[in-house]
Amino acid sequence: MDWDQFDLNPKVIAALKKADIKSIKEILNLSGADLQRLMKLSSADIQCLLKTVSLALRRSSMLTALQLYQDQDHLTSQHQKLSLGCSILDNLLKGGIPLVGITELAGESSAGKTQIGLQLCLCVQYPYKYGGLESGAVYICTEDIFPTKRLQQLIGQQHKLRADVPAEIIQKIRFGNSIFVEHAADLDTFQNCITKRISLLLSRGMVRLVVIDSIAALFRCEFGASDSVAKARYLQTFGAQLHSLSSRFRTPIMCINQVTDAVSESEAAQCSCSIVDNRVCPALGITWANQLLMRLMVSRISPPQQAAGEALNHPGSIRTLRVGFAPHLPPSSCYYTVKLEGVKGIK
Repeated sequence: MDWDQFDLNPKVIAALKKADIKSIKEILNLSGADLQRLMKLSSADIQCLLKTVSLALRRSSMLTALQLYQDQDHLTSQHQKLSLGCSILDNLLKGGIPLVGITELAGESSAGKTQIGLQLCLCVQYPYKYGGLESGAVYICTEDIFPTKRLQQLIGQQHKLRADVPAEIIQKIRFGNSIFVEHAADLDTFQNCITKRISLLLSRGMVRLVVIDSIAALFRCEFGASDSVAKARYLQTFGAQLHSLSSRFRTPIMCINQVTDAVSESEAAQCSCSIVDNRVCPALGITWANQLLMRLMVSRISPPQQAAGEALNHPGSIRTLRVGFAPHLPPSSCYYTVKLEGVKGIK
């Protein structure tokens, strides 16, 4: 640690070096009396040292209540969201995906999870005026290969999906050039990916969205039934790392998750899921659920259910997007369908 970069009295800096204290952690692990005895400084000097290093730790994340209330800096905006590219879906989520925090998208196979992830990778590249963040995206595949062909279809149909955006703006965006694809089939590769490569892309401002498809695949083969404690620790570690990236760079983290059968009402309740309609709940349990800001559930409606409601008189397979939990949203849902041009909500 270079103590000379801190706003400290030269006498205090000299005492730190003489006592061979090399990190802030060492300082905070010692009591004031121990520091005073070790460094041979006055109580006032020690209090000044503790205050300075504490401020250095929290300098990048602290905001006053007045700053939040006045919201003078757009970077602290509580209402800024990433659009899903559809007004109906955005209305359900009160604007879209929050910029800070982990959002989970869970559902059964063929419910449209990957389609929504791909659509977000395109939406993030639009100007702020149209719900984007004017940046690229990272798409991490953990089991299947990246659906390049489908992405090219979506890019070619953007003028149909985003009728709210002038054609000349869509033509200027080189969508395919700003989507970075990573493949991580195991936890070590995933760890290296988020701590090094993705962190580098974020720090250079090249991306403002991370999509992980899927988070459950990383843990499915690595841990057995007797490894629940180790698995929980890994989940907490990865959750903390993803939160750190999201808050440092104001970047939404979208984690696509699989579902498992819910064998009891209590298990479904822990996952904030209803067991009445579908006996499934998101994988990875309560430990992972505690890392999330928002949980979205998607499901595919069978033909008999579709015929039951007039609102579902729509060509193609009908899906449901439901808010499982979120601090800013009530439990609610809407219908959507997956078309050639992308994911579109149904009124």
